[in-house]
Amino acid sequence: MSIIDWSVLIITLLGVTVYGVVRSKNSNSMDEYLLAGQSLPWYHVGLSVMATQASAITFLSAPGQGFSDGMRFVQFYFGLPLAMVVLSVTFVPIFHKLKIFTAYEYLETRFDTRVRTLTAGLFLLQRGLSTGLSIYAPAIILSTILGWNIYWTNLIMGGIVLIYTVTGGTKAISYTHLQQMAIVTFAMGLAGYLTVKLLPDSVGFVDALHVAGKAGRMNLIDLKFDPNSRYNLWSGLIGGFFLQLSYFGTDQSQVGRYLTGESIGQSRLGLLMNGLLKVPMQFLILLVGVLVFVFYQYNPSPTFFNKQETDKLRESPYARDYQLAEIKHQNLTAQRQRIVADMQAALQRKDESAQETSVVNLHETDEALKAVRADVVKLIEKNNPAADTNDGNYVFLRFVLDYLPHGLIGLLIAVIFSASMGSIAAAYNSLASTTVVDVYKRLIRSEGDDAHYLSVSRWATIGWGVFCIVVAQFANRLGSMIEAVNILGSLFYGVILGVFVVAFYVKSVGGKATFWAAIISEILVVISWYLNLTAFLWLNVIGCLLVVMIAWLLQRIVRN
Repeated sequence: MSIIDWSVLIITLLGVTVYGVVRSKNSNSMDEYLLAGQSLPWYHVGLSVMATQASAITFLSAPGQGFSDGMRFVQFYFGLPLAMVVLSVTFVPIFHKLKIFTAYEYLETRFDTRVRTLTAGLFLLQRGLSTGLSIYAPAIILSTILGWNIYWTNLIMGGIVLIYTVTGGTKAISYTHLQQMAIVTFAMGLAGYLTVKLLPDSVGFVDALHVAGKAGRMNLIDLKFDPNSRYNLWSGLIGGFFLQLSYFGTDQSQVGRYLTGESIGQSRLGLLMNGLLKVPMQFLILLVGVLVFVFYQYNPSPTFFNKQETDKLRESPYARDYQLAEIKHQNLTAQRQRIVADMQAALQRKDESAQETSVVNLHETDEALKAVRADVVKLIEKNNPAADTNDGNYVFLRFVLDYLPHGLIGLLIAVIFSASMGSIAAAYNSLASTTVVDVYKRLIRSEGDDAHYLSVSRWATIGWGVFCIVVAQFANRLGSMIEAVNILGSLFYGVILGVFVVAFYVKSVGGKATFWAAIISEILVVISWYLNLTAFLWLNVIGCLLVVMIAWLLQRIVRN
């Protein structure tokens, strides 16, 4: 990066962080620190909810997902608007009226301490692990740009966020989210525009979409019902609905965001705003990835997008083998460019026969390129067994660094960093609030003044920050970050949601039956995932339904 890029990056991040800390300087009570005094308007709530979900994983891995797999991932979010409506009608008024700090306090009122503690524990485990992934994603950037060891960059990224989270609490997080979402929207839209401008003069936006469609990247809707397919209309509407309902309704990192609303109405409007804007936002991010894919159809693409690993390979005993693979890759990419040019000409002539021939030739060339890439991956693994060989997380970053103008590079890196800071900070805060309210205050020290609990909240934030940084050190073994974080959530969210569904709607079931139903269901969900019995989105449905059914049956057995 140039001096201009570094300047833009540093000024943007400092501006966002300082603004958030200054606006939250009066967070001197537990209520202010964890819930911002329940004083925020609907647009604060809505943007904070969106920013909490939009981590660096979104802006690093999602374009890579669009690049490699097309637009079908957007179906993952189709159940979100409906989930926002259900939450606004049910969860929000209950949580607000009870004046609770965490979602899990309600469970003790409805059931008992065991159910509350178990559900809070499942959340803490899941959120702690997934936050480690959120730390790892921006650490990739520092590692790639500066050539630093990924373990040090994990420590730096997690530590920076920890400082202002401990200092300012929820209000600092919410105010920084406003700035982050404004920067994100502008920068990603500009990145998409410039990607199209970098295409050959004869190729416009519509032409790019046609090429992407012929290459199988405009696979927006899949109507086929297939439980083993990760992304289709039905898994998105049903599995995605259950996942989003659990995530926004029972995950404290999100519940804590809309509990900051100054009224039930403001919290509802914030959630509905998220429901309306999230799908278009995710569509835009995936589309940027698809446009990057089209760009590389007309331009040479890297053999492997993780430049740090290929640089190591050039200095290794396998350098000669890698050089031969690069030559083969260059020849194939030149061949691909000719095929795509023929395809574009056929599209303009509306010659369907020539189009079909080009599609077949393009598919064969892509398969040959994949084989070359597989050979390179084997060389990387031989040279560095600990290497991150899933370079989908590096596609967008490599494109930005290689082709976009200086200044915008710094801004886009700032986008990824600031998005990560927002989601990590919200996660730290939710982990601390759940630990203090649902564990420490309930089981360890129930009689303490506000100053004591505020101090414990800050120490809990530090403790969880350290845990998440440790988890980040192992995240490079999990493949695509955006898939990994959602798979991890799906292992727990369905069961947690099932507990809340029983609490809200199955009044005849008590705490003992619900407690054991949750444990049995979690074991069955993990077994189902381990045996790969179904696509991961359906685990949310399975987990929720299992808890409801098993709890109902156990309650009948206990009565008899």
